[in-house]
Amino acid sequence: MSSTTHRGIGMTSQRTRERLIQRLRDEGIQNQNVLEVMRNTPRHIFVDEALASRAYEDTALPIGQGQTISQPFIVARMTELLMDAGPMETVLEVGTGSGYQTAILSKLVKRVYSVERIKSLQLLARKRFQELHLRNIRLHHRDGGMGLPEYAPFDGILVTAAPEGIPRSLVDQLRVGGCMILPIGNRSEQVLVRVTKTRNGYEKELLEQVIFVPLLGGTL
Repeated sequence: MSSTTHRGIGMTSQRTRERLIQRLRDEGIQNQNVLEVMRNTPRHIFVDEALASRAYEDTALPIGQGQTISQPFIVARMTELLMDAGPMETVLEVGTGSGYQTAILSKLVKRVYSVERIKSLQLLARKRFQELHLRNIRLHHRDGGMGLPEYAPFDGILVTAAPEGIPRSLVDQLRVGGCMILPIGNRSEQVLVRVTKTRNGYEKELLEQVIFVPLLGGTL
């Protein structure tokens, strides 16, 4: 894929991206590294071509299979919260989806392990990572709620779908002092949570109300 395609034209141009970055700043995103990575990551290649002109709106968009690409503010917010916990070498992402959040993380940490239960979405994401020459991402097709215990402990975990409560299986895969950012709740009411693993268990901090697709079990 050419660099022109990555930069975009018209509604996917650099000027359009700059407007999005300014909006994220106005909404309270302060981490300059997160903002810079989002400025330089072509969100339009992570959505269907028919939706490319809307790629830099601050809104969630459908990606098929009943899934969505999260709105840029939520991606920035969750990434910023994760980075605030300190330097991250290895991060587990539960829910690859379009791969956009994965790509953002890959520019900020040494290695990203990403789990996706829907094979067709994973294959599309893999193709996008290859086009962008992102080589520090390890993809796995399996039930995300189980995580990847064989690669634990992780410095951070980011969950992009909502379980009803905090999955103990994922907490167990954090190193002591590690941080997990995830939404929890049912379809009608969810809250973003920051979980920090301690020697005796974990501490949780309830943040703001959010809307995510539910975290489902099994694979497709």
